[in-house]
Amino acid sequence: MIQPHDSVIVTTLSRLLIPLVQLYALYILFFGQYSPGGGFVAGVMLGASLILSILVFGPEGSPSTLAKKVLHGDGLGLIVFAGVGGLCLIGGGEFLNYSNLAVPGLEPSARRSLGIVLTQIGVALDVAVTAVSIVFSLAFIDHEEDSHV
Repeated sequence: MIQPHDSVIVTTLSRLLIPLVQLYALYILFFGQYSPGGGFVAGVMLGASLILSILVFGPEGSPSTLAKKVLHGDGLGLIVFAGVGGLCLIGGGEFLNYSNLAVPGLEPSARRSLGIVLTQIGVALDVAVTAVSIVFSLAFIDHEEDSHV
């Protein structure tokens, strides 16, 4: 089982570092279509910040409650990704052909930008949830093996 860290330096730096990493991950997510980055990188950074909060504060600590809530969003990223692709199909185009995204009142360039951002959000959600769920799975498997010995 993951135990909270007892160092004041580690906990203080983590309280400062975790929000900065999450903020930068959001920047990478929303500006990834214009520069290097995107959904996968942002999801890895969000997942890493949540994993850091679990490792430093323990799974029962108050900063780790967001990590537990993220686990309830499993599959949400896939729904967003497939939903955008489905809207493109409804609009008469191919799957993820953003110019055919069925959103009334938007020009084709705005529809492409919206489609890209939405699919990147879906990818980021799935990557972050997967990373956090792997950590929780490994933590509880280790604890179960110790109790059987």
